[in-house]
Amino acid sequence: MREISGGVVAAKGFRAAGIRAGVKATELPLGTGAQGGKKDLAMILSDVPCAVAGMFTTNQVKAAPIYVTMGHIAGGSCRGIIANSGNANACAPNSRLHAVEMCAAAAEETGLIPEDFAVASTGVIGQELNIAAILQAMPELVSRLSGEPYASDDAAHAIMTTDTREKTIAYEVEIGGKTVRVGGIAKGSGMIHPNMGTMLSFVTTDAAITPHMLSQMVHEVVPRTFNRVTVDGDTSTNDTFLVLANGMADNALIDWAGEDYRCLRSALMAVCTDLARKMAGDGEGATRLVTCTVRGASDEAKAERLARAVVGSSLVKAAMFGADANWGRVLCAMGYSGAPFDPEQVDVTFRSSAGAVEVCQSGSALPFDEALAKAVLSQEEVVIDIALREGAGEATCWGCDLTYDYVKINGDYRS
Repeated sequence: MREISGGVVAAKGFRAAGIRAGVKATELPLGTGAQGGKKDLAMILSDVPCAVAGMFTTNQVKAAPIYVTMGHIAGGSCRGIIANSGNANACAPNSRLHAVEMCAAAAEETGLIPEDFAVASTGVIGQELNIAAILQAMPELVSRLSGEPYASDDAAHAIMTTDTREKTIAYEVEIGGKTVRVGGIAKGSGMIHPNMGTMLSFVTTDAAITPHMLSQMVHEVVPRTFNRVTVDGDTSTNDTFLVLANGMADNALIDWAGEDYRCLRSALMAVCTDLARKMAGDGEGATRLVTCTVRGASDEAKAERLARAVVGSSLVKAAMFGADANWGRVLCAMGYSGAPFDPEQVDVTFRSSAGAVEVCQSGSALPFDEALAKAVLSQEEVVIDIALREGAGEATCWGCDLTYDYVKINGDYRS
């Protein structure tokens, strides 16, 4: 398996585009693709029908696009995705109608049917979607569909909200003598918390796989990737993760959990892990990615619960922002996680590109170099390494530090 360029157009038979439609504008946009400003309308399209699988927000309040998408992909088939940023189309007037209209417009311009499309939206909740701007921009969006890498970048940019950078990745792997590619894009910065977050993530692959096996794979991968990310403890109304597989790699159809299945799952896991890490590191106002790995737990579920509590702790996150080796906050978070463990069997080490500093052994303080600890905790990624002495269970979760800018961003989000 190796990393390649191309994002969602790395796989054969996929095209993408992203343009500015003016979703946030109060009046119709003067132009579309040529207009300046942030892109806010994206499309991903396969040349042939795809197997599809997805997972969605666990929030009781779900945006209308989720219900429309669930209905469209219920049969396990899809051709494309239409998505906008700037407005979540959630809890707003005519939200379901507008989601349906987006699919209908995409279908009309591509010569397909509305049910061929999944739809997703992200942005402010409770405001009616500027559907007129989206409908006016649809011909331009379709005309710009391309299989060149820039098209994936454009689509990734178009789904961003408070993200500071695009999130894209692709890998290729040999399966049964055929080269198979898996690529994805994602957005996510705030309201990120298991399970899922304010995230949209779209993955494409040219692997041939049945919808049933693709769904099984998604349900194995997401809990170990996106569901292990937390930024602020909030779960959004719009979280959507979709995988489209068009079979154009011409590998033998994957219809059972054999070696080919495991190989494709490894590639999907790599793509989703990369995107999950990028989302955590780009948390609103964040200055560093915080990774917590718990090893030596009695099982993986316990290790995950402990690691999730640590990266989700506001006090731990604040300590990371201040590069303060306050390891007591780590044990405190573990203690209220609900997972049983023996505090006297816990070792804690902080690691980064600047080195490693052991701060706790068997639940008690160790003398350490404060200057080294400051340097270790000041890097772009900080790893909180926790070791127990129970068994072989291990899990990694990702979060970020908590900064002044998080409050500033969310204090005037609607503007």
